[in-house]
Amino acid sequence: MVAAATVIGLQIAARWGGEPVVLLFIPPVLMAAIYCGLWPALLAAIASTLAYNFFFTAPYHTFLIDRPADLVTVVVLLLVVLVTSRLVGMLRERELDAAAHAGRNATIAGLARRLLSCGSEQDIARVAVHELHQLFGCHAVLVTGQDDPRLVAGAPIGQLLAPSDFAAAALTLSTGEPTGRGVKRVNLADWQFHAVAVEQSVTAAVGLAREDGMPPLGEDQFPLFSNLLDQVALALERARLDREAREMVTLRERDRLRSALLASIGEDIKPRLTAIIAAARALKRQGEADKEQVSIVGSEASKLDRYIDNLLDLSPESDQAPLEIGPVTIDLYYRSVHRDGVTVHLTPKEYAVLAELAKHAGQVLTHAHLLRTVWGPAQQQHVDYLRVAIRSLRQKLERNSARPKLIVNEPAVGYRLAAP
Repeated sequence: MVAAATVIGLQIAARWGGEPVVLLFIPPVLMAAIYCGLWPALLAAIASTLAYNFFFTAPYHTFLIDRPADLVTVVVLLLVVLVTSRLVGMLRERELDAAAHAGRNATIAGLARRLLSCGSEQDIARVAVHELHQLFGCHAVLVTGQDDPRLVAGAPIGQLLAPSDFAAAALTLSTGEPTGRGVKRVNLADWQFHAVAVEQSVTAAVGLAREDGMPPLGEDQFPLFSNLLDQVALALERARLDREAREMVTLRERDRLRSALLASIGEDIKPRLTAIIAAARALKRQGEADKEQVSIVGSEASKLDRYIDNLLDLSPESDQAPLEIGPVTIDLYYRSVHRDGVTVHLTPKEYAVLAELAKHAGQVLTHAHLLRTVWGPAQQQHVDYLRVAIRSLRQKLERNSARPKLIVNEPAVGYRLAAP
């Protein structure tokens, strides 16, 4: 381009003189800066200045300058083309950087989109190593498990890891730092491992390796690789949370079914046990049967009744949400009681009575049931124990203990906790 400008300048100088020729050397510098970059533009600027000096300033065909005006023209031309080439070169570099950032963002978005369609951790690992293999042109694997590292996926298919590679992967999983080939730590491994982490929690390690044994990544590739690992980490964390949510739903359904089954068993068996216990006591009072045998029947029936009560107490609740009844909040899971947001301190017996009533809110529990559950079978005739505990609970929980609305008395039967 400088040569073409020189030829055109010679034609113009032969007819109109050499003064306007100086402007012809600026376009070649601009073109070099736009299409070739900064350094070719600087070379074009120097070549343009020398060509103008050689062909268009006296003495001609030398690099000497006789007239001060020509010297000023050459210097100004050099400054103009240098500054212009620098500015245009910087613009081109920014354009290339913007294109590189756009390409990197497109790559990250593409990986995120493909990972979003994966439903399991195995699928995420398979897609991740395949994309890393395609992008960086090297073998890729994904390893999980800090205590016992295992290979989850590899690309190309059929990748195997040596014991030294598993040791490097385990170190990355435990410390979160890069290990393996090209890294100071565990340099004897064939693979280079990097942590896949969300915040401070390392969930997996990605390994890269080349067949020629060279480091798998260049310095300019690390920013893109780091962003891709972040996308893989987010996808693995999402899959883990989804799996835990599904397991929790399954567990709750199983607990709900278990609770319903235990409640059904209790409703079917307890009335019959109660009848057996009552009949044994009646026979014992009448003295018509063998007292020893009647005592055994009554004792064993009482034990069985207590076992069923304990089994029902161990059955999981349908949920762990606190029970709210007016101003009172009863949290059986955390064993806490609040009234108007203020913690209420209860004795162990008081809490045991309240908890038993809360488990059957809205239902009447007999004196015998509450005494047997809280104080034991030997104390189920001491109703005064229960009345003292109920009176204390009403003083602590009721707005007006003289007119209770939370713990209601059913005359000659027992007590009932108001339904939420």
